Amino acid sequence: MIIIHATMTIDSTKETIFLEEMTSLLESSRAEEGNISYDLTKQTDKENEYIMVEIWKDMGAVAAHNTSAHFTSFVAKAKDYLTAPTEINLYEANKLK
Repeated sequence: MIIIHATMTIDSTKETIFLEEMTSLLESSRAEEGNISYDLTKQTDKENEYIMVEIWKDMGAVAAHNTSAHFTSFVAKAKDYLTAPTEINLYEANKLK
């Protein structure tokens, strides 16, 4: 499994637009083959910071997601409401039992 944490800092004046875009991205990404989980959380201790936590079957699923129409559309619009580059961390995990 591949786990991705994508930390995004947004412009507080554009939070509503950001969340509208996220709703569409979440629904489409969760429907992808190879997606196990795709969730957005808001940091409670950092103003205007969200973390996308993604879990994928394998790197092939990640690659397919990264070229999907819904993801590339989101990336093209992200500069409009992000105030810093997205911080992305990838992890590889194996089920223990």
